[in-house]
Amino acid sequence: MYCVRNITEDLYWVGANDHRLHLFENIHPIPRGVSYNAYLLLDEETVLFDTVDWSACRQLLENMEYLLKGRDLDYLVINHMEPDHGASIEEILLRYPKVKIISTEKAFMFMRQFGFDVDGRELIQANEGDTRSFGKHTVTFVHAPMVHWPEAMVTFDLTNGVLFSADAFGSFGALDGKLFNDEVDFEKDWIDDARRYFTNIVGKYGPHVQALLKKAATLDIKMVCPLHGPVWRSNLGWFIDKYDHWSRYEPEEKGVLIAYASMYGNTEAAAQALAAKLCEKGMTNVEVYDVSNTHVSQLISETFRLSHVVLASVTYNLGIYPVMHSYLMDMKALNLQKRTIAIIENGSWACRSGDLMQKFIDGEMKDMTVLNERLSLASSLHPDKETELDTLADGIIESMKEEA
Repeated sequence: MYCVRNITEDLYWVGANDHRLHLFENIHPIPRGVSYNAYLLLDEETVLFDTVDWSACRQLLENMEYLLKGRDLDYLVINHMEPDHGASIEEILLRYPKVKIISTEKAFMFMRQFGFDVDGRELIQANEGDTRSFGKHTVTFVHAPMVHWPEAMVTFDLTNGVLFSADAFGSFGALDGKLFNDEVDFEKDWIDDARRYFTNIVGKYGPHVQALLKKAATLDIKMVCPLHGPVWRSNLGWFIDKYDHWSRYEPEEKGVLIAYASMYGNTEAAAQALAAKLCEKGMTNVEVYDVSNTHVSQLISETFRLSHVVLASVTYNLGIYPVMHSYLMDMKALNLQKRTIAIIENGSWACRSGDLMQKFIDGEMKDMTVLNERLSLASSLHPDKETELDTLADGIIESMKEEA
């Protein structure tokens, strides 16, 4: 049975939703599922923009068959070759043997690497700024390398202002019938998944996203059709501003993320005591996470959101607690910058975690500020540390004022 939605007069969503997949890219939890978006244009010539994951191929084919009503498929435009979008290419070629494929040179290389039989087809290389008319609709192609694969491009419909944005402006979460951003409460129900998607999937490539945003600013965009998540037809500036902040590594909000690594609850107690102190002093935008039972993708998302991070770690085998070290490694891998860091360290005999965390931040990361106020614990938080706890809370709040 088909499941389609009309986007504009002759453009349709023909994708699918996936609630069976538990881990996106086999690493990121997606409890709300994910959508695979593909789009079919019914002009004088018919055009499919991207395909779907292999698990959703049957739904894509049923959707296309319903809309084409016996017409052939003339063009397949591939903006992004990652398998959650490109895996069904060969099935499309088998069903529609006359289809012509439009994509970038690197995308054709990836198609061959994935074993797709494309060399017997008409392949049209989309160079930067090329245009192509399908009848009423004329599109132009804009290269978007490293957003977030090197072959990526976006396609802009000059006729109706629709941007087919590949993995840009996407989000985790299945659509479940609600295709458009104004059919959901995005700021309440979707922004966390959108942030977690961007920061963990695309976050490393902030400068490349900035380059794409500059190109996009020259286009009269009316609507954005991403490969995951809702189609944007209103309030575009709000979401573009989020992408601008994330890709410049600027925090969205003044606030404090306290990430703690605790073996027996003593470091956790110190983290909770600091959270209470901050709130007493008027800084209530505080989030506290146990790095041992919070997926690192959530930690990364919150780290992108907030301006200040408190790293509270026990010393383990004379090093940083392993899950805290993994969190730091992910921050480095995703190019996180421009945050203020405070440190709480704990150790029963050789308290080294604080020095090691500071060494990592100073030596492995860019444009990070580590506060001088450090809270050091010997096994647990004792009353004689009250002044140091106050000093740390005051230092965090004072640094926010300095950055204002």
